Amino acid sequence: MASSSLSIKPFLGSSRTHNFSRLPSDLRPSPHISFRSSKLKKLQIQAAGSTYGNYFRVTTYGESHGGGVGCIIDGCPPRLPLSEADMQVELDRRRPGQSRITTPRKETDTCKILSGISEEVTTGTPISVFVPNTDQRGHDYSEMSTAYRPSHADATYDMKYGARAVQGGGRSSARETIGRVAAGAVAKKILKTLAGTEILAYVSQVHNVVLPEDLVDPYTLTLDQIESNIVRCPNPEYAEKMINAIDVIRVRGDSVGGVVTCIVRRCPRGLGSPVFDKLEAELAKAAMSLPATKGFEFGSGFAGTTLCGSEHNDEFFTDELGRIRTRTNRSGGIQGGISNGEIINMRIAFKPTSTISRKQHTVTREKKETELIARGRHDPCVVPRVQRRKFYMQITIE
Repeated sequence: MASSSLSIKPFLGSSRTHNFSRLPSDLRPSPHISFRSSKLKKLQIQAAGSTYGNYFRVTTYGESHGGGVGCIIDGCPPRLPLSEADMQVELDRRRPGQSRITTPRKETDTCKILSGISEEVTTGTPISVFVPNTDQRGHDYSEMSTAYRPSHADATYDMKYGARAVQGGGRSSARETIGRVAAGAVAKKILKTLAGTEILAYVSQVHNVVLPEDLVDPYTLTLDQIESNIVRCPNPEYAEKMINAIDVIRVRGDSVGGVVTCIVRRCPRGLGSPVFDKLEAELAKAAMSLPATKGFEFGSGFAGTTLCGSEHNDEFFTDELGRIRTRTNRSGGIQGGISNGEIINMRIAFKPTSTISRKQHTVTREKKETELIARGRHDPCVVPRVQRRKFYMQITIE
């Protein structure tokens, strides 16, 4: 499969021999990746991993500089009012080129629902969503076709597959998250319709600027407060500090990381299952599969390790409506892997963007040391846009 945007090299560890001749013919691995080398390996990588969820299942597809990106949503219940406008409002908040502190790439990110909708209600069949790429600049990645960007997925994609889409990073690009945002819009509507659940996310840290937790009330926080500035921090004073921190590093051709805090209000009780399907484990997998993630915590998180049990435990009481509640919420709304009805609070740490315009030392695909100054259009800090990449929960439809 010849393509200017596909970079191919032989697999590592080629000395190992695998004998599948004793297996039935229908169980023998079949090659499905083309190589320049005429000596094909006997074991080919069976690539998977683009699907998440059980009852509400989402598969994302597409590359950064391919024809487009999108998702397939399977498991959405029928008769749910849904239109492209429901997805577009979320995609508009995620799209690039919104301000000086985001990538200048210009994409309208206009979505098209191709299946699963009839007369603006869901049919219960798979929903296909497509978003075309319209502002591609593949030539910006010519140097990166041979030299690996430090801390990027360039090298590990080559190590695993022996082939990668060079332009824009392919599947490792943040444009993959468009499918997540579209699917998140659907999940958000299901949760809101069935349980009145609200999901909000905001930037709580940029570089060394940390928003104190007591400055945000999770019970009264609004979307308007979050959207009141370009960094999407609900506190104006700290938002200005964060913007200044990004500006300082941006003009240097460098990048910084940060933290996104996500809260879930009115979450139904009983979500999550022991042992491997605990709710926090499912949320951690969804969050940590986002590009550039480096850390995840919920409730008291790592800070809880400094407390004694008597300090950390959330004592129970019965409220005026006869419901069992907790006086504090250091558990983050999840106990024993199951939601307890309190606010779910989680934080996700994102590293600095790896593609920067400053000179860096690296190696080529031929293992020769070199220097690289990356071109292209990239976020100096991903967190103002990444807080829109929805963390949709596992939904059980009885």
